[in-house]
Amino acid sequence: MNDEKTTNTPNFISLNEAAAMTKGTRITFIPGVQALYAEALKNICYVKDVPVIRALHPFMGVDKETGQDRQARLYELTTQTSLPTMFYDEERPRNVWTEQLALAERIGSPSSPALIPESFEHRVEMFGLCAVVLAEDGLVWNMRILNDGPLGRKYGYSDAASAAAPAKITEVIALIDSRLQQQAERGSKYLVGDALSAADIYWATMSMSVTATPPEIMPVTQQNKGMLMLFANNSKIPEIAKVLSKRIEEHQRYILTTYCETPAVLGGDLL
Repeated sequence: MNDEKTTNTPNFISLNEAAAMTKGTRITFIPGVQALYAEALKNICYVKDVPVIRALHPFMGVDKETGQDRQARLYELTTQTSLPTMFYDEERPRNVWTEQLALAERIGSPSSPALIPESFEHRVEMFGLCAVVLAEDGLVWNMRILNDGPLGRKYGYSDAASAAAPAKITEVIALIDSRLQQQAERGSKYLVGDALSAADIYWATMSMSVTATPPEIMPVTQQNKGMLMLFANNSKIPEIAKVLSKRIEEHQRYILTTYCETPAVLGGDLL
């Protein structure tokens, strides 16, 4: 377990408080929920030994009492509403994973692992692997359009897109599995070269969207129990189940338990 840096009852400040601060790294979260991009960024910061101040990310939709868009202030601050937003000192907010990673690499402890490889050849491999998982039309994008709903519609849900999504998810998983096999044959536990990179952290975190992750890694809360059930059900989709190899599971567990915050600290109401 790697939980010595954290507490089981994290404090969350308001979005306005986070925006007003002039020092420190502030990241928006939803208490009790392992929102994938926020959880991945938290894990990146954990590896880089960057202390994180947690801020409340506003929910989607309209406040029933006031009739106001609950994410209006977030949009005012960042011209977008996606989770997470990353604030650092008095610099501009970061909302894109490539910029968040670059910032974490820059402000991380000098003794922490380099998550962006020094070799440009390895950088091409690392960013390419991350892109098929994180970027538009990648694994997480297609996972979100498997089902109709507010989030699915935000990412372009349609009957046709949903029908095509399992094959695309399967292709990404198979690619990662093949890469892990090739790396194992040359004696490496990692996706790129012979050392940990951001590709390992992002994949291990995002792959929880298509696996049944045990509570010793991802605790069950009142807020995330439905999401965990959805992710476990994704792993049972026939096309996806066929490519979820032992290698995929072992790499996920190794990276998360060796380098990341486990059990994950989410806040919320533990069950």
